[in-house]
Amino acid sequence: MKVQTMHDWLMTPVGQYILEWEEKHFQALSADIFGYNALQIGFCEINALKENRMTNRWYTNPFMPESGIRQMTDNGHPEKTEDSPVRISLVHDIDELPFASESIDLIILPHAFEFAHSPHQILREVDRVLIPEGQVIISGFNPASLWGVRQHFGRLWGNRFLPEHAEFLSLSRLKDWLKLLNFEISRGYFGCYRPPCRTRRWLRRFAFMEKAGNRWWPYLGAIYLIGAIKRVHGVHLINPAFRKSPRRFFRTVSVNQKMREGVNPGNEGIGKDG
Repeated sequence: MKVQTMHDWLMTPVGQYILEWEEKHFQALSADIFGYNALQIGFCEINALKENRMTNRWYTNPFMPESGIRQMTDNGHPEKTEDSPVRISLVHDIDELPFASESIDLIILPHAFEFAHSPHQILREVDRVLIPEGQVIISGFNPASLWGVRQHFGRLWGNRFLPEHAEFLSLSRLKDWLKLLNFEISRGYFGCYRPPCRTRRWLRRFAFMEKAGNRWWPYLGAIYLIGAIKRVHGVHLINPAFRKSPRRFFRTVSVNQKMREGVNPGNEGIGKDG
């Protein structure tokens, strides 16, 4: 069996198993992150921002097929489907994000690097659009897992288990890239310890491996999910400057009242040292 796209793969029993785990942990990591603008890029099958409480939550897709783009052009937004629990707001190139610099508080990247031509460029764009102290949450397939081994030998046999165009990125390499861009790792998870089975029956039989794997071989989970914070060196919060004398306060006075009292509004609040 050969799966052509990630979307098709996510509709299989093993894909649904992954979706359930990732959505749960994405929501756990993003629920307590505050701000104004949150962005999920790609794989709208995963509703990662459901528990987040930011004012603006955007779902964009750089992997949408042409039919979906035509539907968006005609209707403004594609309709929700059973396969996609969220409404796509924008279709764009993942290598050049159409957002202003330092404008986003949170970015979710589910499996973005595994299907990209230039993962470094994606991270540079994420660094550009995130505000200082903004956060990014990333998920990916772990090459150091049973699934990674199965995918490696599947390429030799011509029978891949995961999407054939996926390029695995190890967690250690991703951490190095994040460190180079001054991101600080906050927290993360490994998960999905069941063997690479294709049917629900066999996935249920190996359900006991979830607790065992989480306890005995936690770094060998099929999926990793990691959160990082953008640190900007030399940036400090500037508090309001107060006068030396704590007894002097500004008083809110309307312009009309000032004119009646013969006070020039332009000179109000200027001290002796002004």
